[in-house]
Amino acid sequence: MKVSVLGCGGSSGVPALGGADGHGQWGACDPNEPRNRRTRASIFLRMENGAGILVDTGPDLRAQLLAHGISAFDHVIYTHTHADHVSGIDELRGINRQIGKAINAYGTAEVLEELQQRFAYVFKPCTPPQFFRAALEARPITWGQPIIIEGYTFVLFGQNHGYVSSTGIRCGDFAYSTDVVELPDAAMECLRGVQTWMVDCFQKTPHGAHAWLERVMEWKARIQPQRLILTHMGSEMDWGWMQNNLPHGVEAAWDGMSFELPDPPHCL
Repeated sequence: MKVSVLGCGGSSGVPALGGADGHGQWGACDPNEPRNRRTRASIFLRMENGAGILVDTGPDLRAQLLAHGISAFDHVIYTHTHADHVSGIDELRGINRQIGKAINAYGTAEVLEELQQRFAYVFKPCTPPQFFRAALEARPITWGQPIIIEGYTFVLFGQNHGYVSSTGIRCGDFAYSTDVVELPDAAMECLRGVQTWMVDCFQKTPHGAHAWLERVMEWKARIQPQRLILTHMGSEMDWGWMQNNLPHGVEAAWDGMSFELPDPPHCL
């Protein structure tokens, strides 16, 4: 299984719009370090059998897919409906044209219902071969109940994202937890034994909707993954500072990062 980090930034990205010269607000991040330039958070999984699974469709999706050479996949998992995770949904039209059919969209019933309200046209019957609009097929999931995608088992679990909930994802020994500030007991149980965990760490200091560095370190002590990768990082999280200060086994993601993991057991 290949994990590609399409983006690892917060809702404003790094740099955020503005700045004295109009070229961005960098906060504590060194603008001369390319790995401080972060688009909105998303990952892509390419399984050994060729199956592709996208997680979220943020506003930077087109550029992210082009940068990684990704042009075909059949599945997308939605963690929640905040704009930085869904507003690139129309870019899926280009993928529809490549695969010639609708894309399966997985999410909780609440998430899919809101997507169907905001982007009703995307869930209408598809229009091959032209695909005048993006086309998705809603696939509701229930937290804690395994689902099978292309023969691989995924367990999706609930997370506290401040005023709303979000969905965490586990496949084999890999887990992804973006946009989370608290992990309920059921989520901790789903994460038990995970070896590589990519987790939200927006800043160094406490935040009402996102995990911060101290909290992530507390989770690490409980879950004890071999490798913990920070994502959804804001402008407090300078690459150089993290390289010099993160403890062993903890690292920062960067846009364009990819890594290989053993494929989980194939069910079919």
